[in-house]
Amino acid sequence: MTVLFSAITPTASSPHLGNYLGALSQWLTLPREKAYFAIADLHALTRPAQKPETFQTACALLALGIHKQPNTVVFRQSKIREHAMLQWVLACWTSTGMVDRMTQFKAKGAGNVGLYTYPILQAADILLYKTTHVPVGQDQAQHIELARDIAQRFNRQYPDTFTIPNLLLCKQSNSF
Repeated sequence: MTVLFSAITPTASSPHLGNYLGALSQWLTLPREKAYFAIADLHALTRPAQKPETFQTACALLALGIHKQPNTVVFRQSKIREHAMLQWVLACWTSTGMVDRMTQFKAKGAGNVGLYTYPILQAADILLYKTTHVPVGQDQAQHIELARDIAQRFNRQYPDTFTIPNLLLCKQSNSF
């Protein structure tokens, strides 16, 4: 079974044309048996000065008809408490060295601990749904690799707990 997971961070400028061309248009056409698409409002909190535009993002997704695709769930990340709960568990299985290698934290000029642990929350988002494929742009490939590494590390101790997700590289993306 092909299970997709992807998310869009609801910033003041999203969704925009880059989101549509890079990710959202593909959300409509990717083959799958099941799909989970999140409005990643917890991820938006990593930038305290930015106000999450959750309602605006939800309206845009509904206008695109993403929710009408068979076996597709569109939801607000913060409404599913298991995302944050699983992030804590995965953080306990993730070394600081693994997170230190994430280039996006360095590229954004460091900042707060939330931004530093963002990739672990992203791994929790993905692993929570037994995701088989994660459609993202090249900018997020390193984070998907981290999710795979964390899942494999966890599965060595507790076999068959997590599905190891595959990267599904999209032409460009500003999602997740």
